[in-house]
Amino acid sequence: MKIALIGYGKMGHAIEEIATKRGHEIVLRIRSGNRHEMTPENLQNADVAIEFTNPESARENVLHVLNTGTPVICGSTGWNEGLDAAKAKALNKNTAFLQASNFSVGVNIFFEVNKLLASLMNDQPDYEVSIEETHHTQKKDAPSGTAITLAEQVLDNLDRKRHWVKEKAESADDFPVIAHRIEGVPGTHNVKYSSRIDDIEIIHTAHNREGFALGAVLAAEFVAGKKGIFTMQDVLGINKNR
Repeated sequence: MKIALIGYGKMGHAIEEIATKRGHEIVLRIRSGNRHEMTPENLQNADVAIEFTNPESARENVLHVLNTGTPVICGSTGWNEGLDAAKAKALNKNTAFLQASNFSVGVNIFFEVNKLLASLMNDQPDYEVSIEETHHTQKKDAPSGTAITLAEQVLDNLDRKRHWVKEKAESADDFPVIAHRIEGVPGTHNVKYSSRIDDIEIIHTAHNREGFALGAVLAAEFVAGKKGIFTMQDVLGINKNR
């Protein structure tokens, strides 16, 4: 499989290493200094593009690549307001699009555990929920996309909560999502239910970027040759296992 890397920072290098080990070829590497090489001709030479940049660039990058008909795997977070346009573009161009707040296999299993725990806590009003996440200082969006996904899952399954808020909840309908930025931390997410009697916590801790990179390559392998909008649940067959 031929892969175009849109964004060639630490994640791009990690993806390249995993993809090469799995027998794939990197045919295009786009950094801030060579964006002029992101031409339709170069993009169409790839079977799939993997986009890991930043919230400011992601929407433009994704729409540009999809417009050429090349499938896109996107790991940039913090641009949720542009996702509907990207999905519409993919369908219009008869290609594939998959965006995930986190590509780690472990995190996506963690998502399923989070949903189950929230549903179990729905009839336990004595427990208050909170989410904390810690990432490296280079991560621009806070809370992380993964933390927001976790929070939205809680809202979908915990009827007594209506909104998540940054840092401190002022209303009983709200719960806090707290973000920390510490040098060298790949990513830790903690969902906690606290009562006067005890606490229940689920935690996912990433040790390095390899899990994110592997998941992105697995997603690229999955969408190759497909048309439509996909999720990491599709890639991992999570729904099929239920």
